[in-house]
Amino acid sequence: MSLPELRNLELRQLRYFLAVAEEMHFGRAATRLHMTQPPLSQAIQALEAILGAELFIRNTRNISLSSAGMALLPEVRRLLAHAQSLPELAQRAASGTYGHLSLAFVSIADYSVLPPALREFRRHHADVHIELREATTDVQLQALENGEIDAGFLIPPLPDKLQNLFNYQKVLSEPLMLAVPENHAKGRQQLRLSDCTDLPLILFPRKIAPALHDAILGCFHAAGLTPAIGQEAIQMQTIVGLVSAGMGIALVPQSVSNLQRPGVLYFDLPDTSATVEIGLAWRKDNHSAVLAAFAHLFNLPIHPC
Repeated sequence: MSLPELRNLELRQLRYFLAVAEEMHFGRAATRLHMTQPPLSQAIQALEAILGAELFIRNTRNISLSSAGMALLPEVRRLLAHAQSLPELAQRAASGTYGHLSLAFVSIADYSVLPPALREFRRHHADVHIELREATTDVQLQALENGEIDAGFLIPPLPDKLQNLFNYQKVLSEPLMLAVPENHAKGRQQLRLSDCTDLPLILFPRKIAPALHDAILGCFHAAGLTPAIGQEAIQMQTIVGLVSAGMGIALVPQSVSNLQRPGVLYFDLPDTSATVEIGLAWRKDNHSAVLAAFAHLFNLPIHPC
């Protein structure tokens, strides 16, 4: 069967075939379809010509399905059912209740804004497939630029060269806390950076979040201290794990203190106002209805097409 012939296949012809197959009578099928019998017979003959096989065995008294007709019947029912669902599917996609959403997030978002946002979104958008990717800010920016993700929870600022390409909105700001090995602060109700000068600082490379990196070091400089950088790690759970192992101290966002690891104690930093900000970034040319529905959780201005 040639491609041009297949292009002539119409849903109308499949509906005609289904009616005849279920009624097993051209006259009754024509009545059901609100048409006369001759055009129906001609339409079935045209369908058989397109498919290159007889679908009915005809005699003067009755008709029956041929082998080709019996094979075709369940597939026709399936195709027509799918075709009938297309308007609803299109409407759901347009409203953002059906589709795909690809999100990236920095590790600290997993302790704060991400879980409640996903729970709330899933309550009303159960048919949206969500693809999650943990990634540092620099990796997320590259993925956004390449169109590999819809949006990302990241730590600002965005590079100047990307300001015209991306939108960004803050969704959370929280203070930093001091994480120390338990044996260094057992029984203490309060601890300052100056009490930890004998321990190295566990930090992440500056390139993955320059603003947070500088804010952490700024806390030490404001206290007149110059920390000794010990281990470097990318993920917050790794940093807290190294603190648990007694490898040093760390300054972490307040929400990370929910990660209760044995051997780690958390303390407020009353002598500093340093905070960490998390925001959602997305491409200005991304008008996904699903993305707009997700952004609505944070009252962010995304207008779907």
